[in-house]
Amino acid sequence: MSEPSNPARTAVVLGGSHAGMLAARALTGLADRVVVVERDVLPDGPAPRKGLPQARHAHMLWSGGVRAVAELLPDIVEALQAVGARRSPVTTDMVVLGARGWFRRWPESHHVILAGRDLLDATIRAQVLADDRVELLSGTEAVGLVGDAGAVTGVRAQERSGAERVIPAGFVVDATGRGSRAEGWLGELGLPTVERREVDSGLAYASRLYLAPEQARSGYPIVNVQPDPRDGRPGRAGFLLPIEDGRWIVTLNGTRGGEPSSANDDFVRFAREELRHPVIGQLLEQAEPLSDVSYTRTTLNRRHFYERMPAWPENFAVLGDALAAYNPLYGHGLAVAAQSAVALRDVVRRHGWDSPGLSRRVQKAVARPAQTAWDLAVGQDVFYPGATENGPTLRDRLQSAYVGRLMHTATGSGRIARRVTDVTSLERGPEVLLTPSVLVAAAVGSLKPALSGPPLSGDELKRAGLE
Repeated sequence: MSEPSNPARTAVVLGGSHAGMLAARALTGLADRVVVVERDVLPDGPAPRKGLPQARHAHMLWSGGVRAVAELLPDIVEALQAVGARRSPVTTDMVVLGARGWFRRWPESHHVILAGRDLLDATIRAQVLADDRVELLSGTEAVGLVGDAGAVTGVRAQERSGAERVIPAGFVVDATGRGSRAEGWLGELGLPTVERREVDSGLAYASRLYLAPEQARSGYPIVNVQPDPRDGRPGRAGFLLPIEDGRWIVTLNGTRGGEPSSANDDFVRFAREELRHPVIGQLLEQAEPLSDVSYTRTTLNRRHFYERMPAWPENFAVLGDALAAYNPLYGHGLAVAAQSAVALRDVVRRHGWDSPGLSRRVQKAVARPAQTAWDLAVGQDVFYPGATENGPTLRDRLQSAYVGRLMHTATGSGRIARRVTDVTSLERGPEVLLTPSVLVAAAVGSLKPALSGPPLSGDELKRAGLE
């Protein structure tokens, strides 16, 4: 690592994953130099690494996140498609059983990016590091902050050899994910304890990679079977996402008392017998497994309310999963990280690198997309037994009742389905669900009769070997 000519104009980003690379891109050109500090030695291409075990599970970049990434890296969608990622229309290419029934496949309204996490990260990383103003310091772990309660002036970092050094900085971003130690580091600088909330549905995840049947290796829809919290049983769900190279990545999950097994030979059985509909299991019986089952219980929702702290140091911000980590069932982490990076860029541009109170403004700005995703995740998870100490509040119950009515309406109304997707895709805030026309539609309910089964076409059934 070269020594900075002007440390005050150096940005240091902690973490070289999705959130960290996008934060580095956001600061490129605003700082003279950006240094990314990453504990792992990052691979040159799309390959597994120790610090990203969640890459073995299904990931989807919602359209709100796609837009944000493209703001920072204008050619990213084309670059991803060139290496096999798929740009999939929503809800046209989605077969979804929601709590209130099967959704129809309405005309295109939004898009998601489908790709394995390793491929997504590698493609973004290559574009970010192609700029010579960004330097990657891999195999190095951040072990503390330098400074005091008034300002952060650098980072203490430890190399694999055990040698420790100080990296001076004019701005530090913590994007180290669920394992962030920012709370403790700030306490060491003399700052007060941060407010924190956790909601743990007890969800366990089991994922496996499959080779799709030959005729279903391109253009196949997403298939998602969701739980119905009203039935009083553990929530069990399944996702089948078509990704690059004709493969399907399939994730099965269940809350306390309904967890999937980690055994290879139980994976298809769980999909067929434990979900509310056997369609995913039926599809998997025609596919070829390519991996063992990957298993995790690291799924709780955790939110640090750094933006509410009475004191906040200059030159420091926290974003991504280090700020708010969500149950991955809802797929919002990647999108929130991208939107937070755009917010970081915009605040620094607007107020200037050296402006007093800049880091406080950044922290408030990145909290906004984090809070939207938090409300979406917690609004559902809070109803599972044991998720919180006191159970759902009256506000939680009222909000859930209205959302449930909206989801029922969306099964038979393309207009309401689009409004709901506006919010779940993180393109618009939840206030769009409270407009007079949406309230009236929710009161009226579904305009079409319920579907009796998954809306797969005859051709799709045939290509998957189900006809």
